[in-house]
Amino acid sequence: MEDSIITIELDRIDRKILKLLQADGRLSNAELAQQVNVSAATCHRRTQRLIEGGCISGFRAMINPASVSRGALVMVGVVLDRSTPESFAAFEAAILKLSFVLDCHLVAGDFDYFLKVRVRDMADFNKLHGEQLIAFPGVRQIRSFFVMKEVTDNAELDFQVEPASATMRRAD
Repeated sequence: MEDSIITIELDRIDRKILKLLQADGRLSNAELAQQVNVSAATCHRRTQRLIEGGCISGFRAMINPASVSRGALVMVGVVLDRSTPESFAAFEAAILKLSFVLDCHLVAGDFDYFLKVRVRDMADFNKLHGEQLIAFPGVRQIRSFFVMKEVTDNAELDFQVEPASATMRRAD
């Protein structure tokens, strides 16, 4: 897929809608409209525009990982044998098939990728590491970091409600 750049002019109301939905995605359209001081129809139209324009990429419930036996958080640094488009593509295709990988980021520095992994416990991760992660295409080295304490996770984006232009990349 090729990235395209779209520009959406966001006024104060749009930005307030974004702030409110980011804090509570379960707000009804009526509640949202009341808080931004517009009619329900106007609020719905604006929210749809924000979704269609890519400013809002989705809605979902935030699940407590421990409640579903995924209380251990592991950050994993991966170094590939080669830094080529083909090796990156092969690694990325393989990583997308793993449900225990929450995030995967191509990075600059000592590692090629950082993964955010949720597992039951250290033994669970050890099994996944030995059976799947080290067998990935082109992997030279993996360094794992068990998180001792989650100080903040998936924090809200900090942005101003005042008008501004947002330039975003969206896959077509």
